[in-house]
Amino acid sequence: MLEVTGLHVAYGGIQAVRSITFHVNQGETVALIGANGAGKTSTLKAISRIINMAGGDVHFCGEKIGRIPSHELIRQGIALVPEGRGVFPRLTVAENLAMGAFIRDDKAEIQADMERMYAYFPRLKERSFQLAGTLSGGEQQMLALGRALMSRPKMLLLDEPSMGLAPIMVQKIFEVIRAVAAEGMTILLVEQNAKLALESSQRAYVMESGEITLNGNSAELLDDPKVRAAYLGE
Repeated sequence: MLEVTGLHVAYGGIQAVRSITFHVNQGETVALIGANGAGKTSTLKAISRIINMAGGDVHFCGEKIGRIPSHELIRQGIALVPEGRGVFPRLTVAENLAMGAFIRDDKAEIQADMERMYAYFPRLKERSFQLAGTLSGGEQQMLALGRALMSRPKMLLLDEPSMGLAPIMVQKIFEVIRAVAAEGMTILLVEQNAKLALESSQRAYVMESGEITLNGNSAELLDDPKVRAAYLGE
């Protein structure tokens, strides 16, 4: 579904991503893991067109998307849950969810999807008329994920969904991520918690200093001595 070839990202003279190539098959959850500064978030931002690529190609469902404006990618079926959540703080929970469906006009289905998000995250239903900016970090992460799903994407890009959250919130977020994946959603997961990422994906790529240094089956990478030593603290 997603094919990234020779992707290069630079900030001025700093090379953040160095000609990486990887793919995500339809229905797969694929993880990008690595330390801070490895280039994971830059990779997602380039795919989602938030930043420009310095080189390379990105194809989605067979179509080249490297020049499509970021706001148009949602119409192609790509939804990003950004690092830091990025909710609309002065809109209510319900209004944030509705914003996720801005490209849709099927009102009955939108309402049905809204209820589905509330079923995933009962806490959001309890706070549906509360301003998003007053939610806890975990609740905002739930909202950001629900908002992305409201567009009915073909593929989810998740950028550090566990960052800064209490363990119980992380558990809830990843329960929903796994449930959505089980329903057939294609997911590219950037996550610094390597153990969690590998346990939640089928395949994974390890990034170091802007390059992919290792890739393979997630279960096998969990048992790889180099991965365990570098990212699992063992």
